[in-house]
Formats: sequence, C-alpha cells, structure tokens
Amino acid sequence: MELKKRIAAIAESEDERMLLVRVCDRLERAAARETPAATAFLTPREQALVRQLLPQAAFFGGTDNAERAVAYYLPEYLPRGDFFDDEGPLACLRVRFYEADSLTHRDILGALMGLGLRRDAVGDICLHEKYCDIFVLSDMARYLLDNLTSAGRQHLTTERIALSQAEKAPQALREVRATVSSLRLDAVLAAAFHLSRGTAAEAVNAGNAAVNSLTCCKPDRLLAVGDEVSLRGKGKFRLLSLGGETRKGRLALTIGIFI
Repeated sequence: MELKKRIAAIAESEDERMLLVRVCDRLERAAARETPAATAFLTPREQALVRQLLPQAAFFGGTDNAERAVAYYLPEYLPRGDFFDDEGPLACLRVRFYEADSLTHRDILGALMGLGLRRDAVGDICLHEKYCDIFVLSDMARYLLDNLTSAGRQHLTTERIALSQAEKAPQALREVRATVSSLRLDAVLAAAFHLSRGTAAEAVNAGNAAVNSLTCCKPDRLLAVGDEVSLRGKGKFRLLSLGGETRKGRLALTIGIFI
C-alpha cells in the first residue's frame, strides 16, 4: 500500500500512475519469485520515476546509455549478458536504405507506428548515413522483418543483428561558455537559452522545465556537473563543466546544447 501511495504522489496523470503500478508490480513479483523479468521500453522520465520508487531497479536499452530502456530484474545467478542474448527480450534490427541521409528519425518512427506498433515496443532509433539500428521488443522482430519494407519514399531492407553489433549514433552537442551569478536552475536556463532571469523563472514555475528527465518547479534548484536540463519549446542541454570565478564574482561554466 505504501508503494501505491508513493506512485499516486509522483504520477502526473492517470496513465502514468497505471504504468508505474504495472512496472513496479512486475519487477517486485519477479524479485519475490527469483525469476528474470523485463518491462516494455520506458522514457527517460519513466525510468527516473521507477528509480525513485525502486532504487534497486536496473535498465538496459540495447546499448549502454540508451535513452529509452526496459526496466528489468535478474536473480543473482543470471548475468545480464545471458539474459539479453539472441533469445532475450530485446532485438536490434538494422534497416538499410539506398540514398544517403534521405530519412529522418521521424520517417522511421512513422513507418513503425504505421505498422501498428505501440510506442513502448520501440526503443532508440540510431540513424546513420545509409542505415539505422532500431531496438525493439523481441516479440515484434519477426513481424517487422516481414513488414518493414519502406519509410518515406525509400525502400528498406531489414535484418536482425546481435545487440553487440549495434551502433549508437553519436550525440551532437554544441558547447557554449557562459557566466552566471549562481548555479540556480533559472540562472543557468537564462544563460543557455538567452532568456531573462525572470522569463526563465516563470517557465520553471509553470512546470516547463525538467532536470534529469523529472519536472522541476523550483527556480532555485541548484544544478551540478552532468545534470541534463530541458525547457519546453527551447531545447535541452547538459552542464559539462565549471570554471573559476570571474573578476566580478560570477561563475564560469560550459554548457553542451543538444543539436
């Protein structure tokens, strides 16, 4: 009962509450029975919420540092590599197309949704020049091998590859150097997105900012190196490093803007 109360307190919608109940119930049952189990793919926010509720939960999306990942429980006798093998809950499909850079992430996702897949059956889509690696739940792999034949105006050829062969697309960051009066959330947001401090604070108060995938409504929240911050309608950045104080007593920092 205590867990359900905690879920109700942090969930922002009934759909989110129900999802968290399902995920926690699945993982707790697996732990009680000492049997392996994995969920569908979770968004970064959903993963962060599950971590709050079940600190022992583990996550994997097919590659390390995947954005979308399944939550899983493994008994001590079962190594992760043995669970996420060729017969495991995740599969990677390599989809090739012939015209370089002719497809976008949206094109590929649209083709998948057009085939009737749920969004939580699809993990990261790692797009490269003439192919992309798509992580999906294993029970969807055969269906996609047979039916994922086009996206946009491009013909596709699809094959299943081992998770170890997958190539994650590099995350591009544009480095920006700035100075701030403090590491308060509103101050760093203002510097990153060229806003006034007041405008940044209003956006935070309105629930439009998130720190490490969780909504934050406190403009005075202090940030640390490594924190990832997003502002609805503006974008997302990572606080990369801190420098010393300037002559005017301001803090120098380096921000990586996701592009």
